[in-house]
Amino acid sequence: TTAIRRLDHYAAKHAHRAGVGPSLAGLVNGMSTEAIVKLLPSVNAGLNLLATVLLTAGFLAIRQDREANQKLHRRLMMSAFGVSCLFLALYLTHKGLKASLGGDINTTFAGEGVWRLVYYPMLISHVLLAMVIVPLIIITFAFAIRGKFLRHRAWAKWTFPLWYYVSVTGVLVYLFLYQWFPSPISS
Repeated sequence: TTAIRRLDHYAAKHAHRAGVGPSLAGLVNGMSTEAIVKLLPSVNAGLNLLATVLLTAGFLAIRQDREANQKLHRRLMMSAFGVSCLFLALYLTHKGLKASLGGDINTTFAGEGVWRLVYYPMLISHVLLAMVIVPLIIITFAFAIRGKFLRHRAWAKWTFPLWYYVSVTGVLVYLFLYQWFPSPISS
């Protein structure tokens, strides 16, 4: 819970400036570490889903009218990046809290048969691409920030579909692990 309190202090400071409430600590105040560990996968799936919506909206905005929607596109894509960063912070918090409880930090997939043939390739591709996508996003953003839009568009042709895939498969991994095929001890 120390990691959540630190993250919450940072988030609350910025949320207060934006007039957003209540804080993460307010939500988890009084909850046990075990309860927080159970809550975080759903929160993370929601963040991945929100990132997917923002990515979709950003893509559609720039496709619809490049000139008129450039600022909207930028805001949507930066928001998707911010949501993805928050996801990463909470994902790592979840793993840290699970480790602090002394258990396995990974959740066991309880699906059998053909579902294992679907789940594991999706999981492996999701994890590998999640590691690759962060530098691609940063490079793609850097070109846009510098006004090098031709280079930005060339990089975005690779970055966007990979980022989108990672975001969508993040939600699917959650559904496979926690909704469709939960293990007896899912957290």
